[in-house]
Amino acid sequence: MGDRFTTTQWSRVQQAKEGSDTKARQALEDLCQIYWHPLYAFIRRQGYDPEAAQDLTQAYFTELLAKDFLQVVDPSAGRFRSFLLASLKHFLSHERDRARALKRGGGTRSISLDVETAEKRLGNEAADHLTPEHVFELQWAWTVLERSLERLRQAALSSGGADQFERLQPYLTDEGTQAPYREVASQLEMTESAVRTAVHRLRKSFGGMLRAEIAETVADPADVDDEIRHLLAIIQPGHGPPK
Repeated sequence: MGDRFTTTQWSRVQQAKEGSDTKARQALEDLCQIYWHPLYAFIRRQGYDPEAAQDLTQAYFTELLAKDFLQVVDPSAGRFRSFLLASLKHFLSHERDRARALKRGGGTRSISLDVETAEKRLGNEAADHLTPEHVFELQWAWTVLERSLERLRQAALSSGGADQFERLQPYLTDEGTQAPYREVASQLEMTESAVRTAVHRLRKSFGGMLRAEIAETVADPADVDDEIRHLLAIIQPGHGPPK
């Protein structure tokens, strides 16, 4: 396996499972912080109110981080998102009766959940025909895309291109709301042709950041392309990014 695949969500899960690395355990907690929203969204779609969904999400993380929940995990079996959803379903089937008693962590360090923002995001996916699994997949996809965009933003900041990035970022989508190239060219004191070239490069860089983000969620690098196709297929017209 190539170097860029040596530190992934799966490898961190495996290290935390073995219990031999406190940094790996902290890394797993960090991953929970990153990917909690799709799990919360799934629970909400099951019919729980925000308070109950928050309690259940925290109770799930308590089990994941503090007990032997990871012993059944086999990273070679698939993708990190699949593990999270399957383990959440397993948790809900066994723990829903006592989850509320754990009250946001049951005495262990809890994950910070911005429920207000989560509820606003869920409002964009409130269509009755969406299953809990579909809502989970949508929120997972947008989380990955947001993470990829943040990687790109940080790279621009590091290279001194923050202003250009902010002005060209809208061209990463095809929503038809972008300003004309000539207008942005004037703002950036560039030619229109140079702006087109910069947008092409930005899109290519974003694709690279997306691949890097996806690579951290699969056990086998050969699965990256399939996972990208899956993510893009999820984001259907009418399901825009969360606000």
